[in-house]
Amino acid sequence: MIAAIKPAGTNTRGLLAYLYGPGDHDEHLDPHIVAGFAMLGMPDPGRDENATLTELARYLDEPVSLRNSEFGKPVTDHVWHCPVRAAPEDRYLSDAEWGEIAQRIVQAAGIAPAGDDLACRWIAARHADDHIHILATTVREDGRRPKLHDSGLRVGDACREIEKDYELRRLKKGDRTGARRPTQAEMHKAERLGWQQPSSQWLQDRIRAAIPHVTGAEEFIAYLEASGIEVQVRRGPSGDLLGYAAGRPGDVNKTGEQIYHPGSKISPDLSLPKIKARLESSQPEEHPTARRNHPSTPWHQATDALNTFHTDLTDDTHAQAHITALGELLEVTAQKAPAHLHAELHAASTSFARAQRSQIRAEDRAAHALRSAARDIVHTATGPDGSALAALLAALAWAAIVAGRWHDAKHHAHQADAARQAVQHLQTAADHALTPTLAELTARPPKDQARRVLASDVRAAVPDHAERILTDPAWPALATLLADAEARGHQPHQLLKEAAAQRELTTARQPARVLITRIQHTGRNPAPNRRAEAARRHSMMAGSMPTQRRSNAQPAAVTTTPAEQQHRQRR
Repeated sequence: MIAAIKPAGTNTRGLLAYLYGPGDHDEHLDPHIVAGFAMLGMPDPGRDENATLTELARYLDEPVSLRNSEFGKPVTDHVWHCPVRAAPEDRYLSDAEWGEIAQRIVQAAGIAPAGDDLACRWIAARHADDHIHILATTVREDGRRPKLHDSGLRVGDACREIEKDYELRRLKKGDRTGARRPTQAEMHKAERLGWQQPSSQWLQDRIRAAIPHVTGAEEFIAYLEASGIEVQVRRGPSGDLLGYAAGRPGDVNKTGEQIYHPGSKISPDLSLPKIKARLESSQPEEHPTARRNHPSTPWHQATDALNTFHTDLTDDTHAQAHITALGELLEVTAQKAPAHLHAELHAASTSFARAQRSQIRAEDRAAHALRSAARDIVHTATGPDGSALAALLAALAWAAIVAGRWHDAKHHAHQADAARQAVQHLQTAADHALTPTLAELTARPPKDQARRVLASDVRAAVPDHAERILTDPAWPALATLLADAEARGHQPHQLLKEAAAQRELTTARQPARVLITRIQHTGRNPAPNRRAEAARRHSMMAGSMPTQRRSNAQPAAVTTTPAEQQHRQRR
């Protein structure tokens, strides 16, 4: 059940005209009052043919008019409006039940506290099966104004109790970090103009997409303007940027003036101060070009940056910073990924946006590595190869799982749910990205004897998950990958252990696929010569021995695992 308190209004008669009218699309049926502050003697134009809207408005406005006649400064923002809507799957609620619900909501809000005979006047009007509208005038019978501070939180808590008592769909408790929902008027306007999204959602997507491309507030404003977004800025006397508001081209009011939305109203984390904190969090680099020209591509570097994501969540302020930066990396991955993955990755980024913000303050400087990885991807001229993208998407999916668990532990219900939704999209995209690689590897399987040896490596390296791995449909592809890595000098047993250590496999849907992406990432380079490495270690040990003992020093032994010994015997 959702109760959405609207901004204070000024025209009681005008709101009543809407509630008792046909609606914008003739959707209002049988409008009538189901509850009110004093049902006896209150006119109801929906049930009494002699009652009028003007009469009902005067009845509700009477304490307002009396106060205005006694005080010099009139009250104008006196109309409190709160639609209350049940979920589509909820059962039918009778007029009596809706009346009880309305009574509990006005009590929670402070409009009409229980047992208060001098409370505000209010009504609950019903013109559809699934919702009511509560209208109140916010001057009490004694002329005082009600205490409505934090009424939204109290009403939300009351709705959670109502859901439990009436056996309705249970929603999650709000925490004031959610983006504002589009109003019915905004949704109808978007439909009328043929827009796929209301303006506030359209702007949110584009502002989030802009953040990884810029390094400062002024550059951010310029980027928005270059992207075709209408921007208003607020500056101090010194010329410093203090705030901004954004508008969608073509979104105008009745007089043809551009409509602007402040950044903080578009989403709480898109205010200018919060964007500046994120942009200014990155430490300046002495040689950023050298890092971007490193043989490892930005896609590989991003995967490397995600490898320690789970260890970065031990401190709450650092955890929130890393989760916010993870959202930025998701956004740029969606922008730069191949076209056939764009829709799934954009959906993942949009879902994860809710997981990026909570009531915990972020120490943004802690997430420098992730933000640097995101900005490197933004500035790379080439897209990823298949294996690099598959490894990154798998790492992103795992990071989103870890972020969701952190939010669960902190009882951030909305954020945890958003992270789970993002994981579903990321896993689908990762599966698509890995499909060509799986097909290529499966088409050239190693010989039966080699595959049996590799299976013994799996049992030795990851015994707890060996049977799941060996029965995974992707096992033939994994066997080919291990054989290829061995040909380059790697040890399959060691690769498997390292890959399994990078993320737990218990919750992996397809553990062989997880290992494929990890091994492709870590085993992409030729392995060092083991004999040369052993000689180097021996030389270092000899150099560290006292002079009198060097003559008796024995060559360092090269240790091998049982699986490696078995390899050698069979070959």
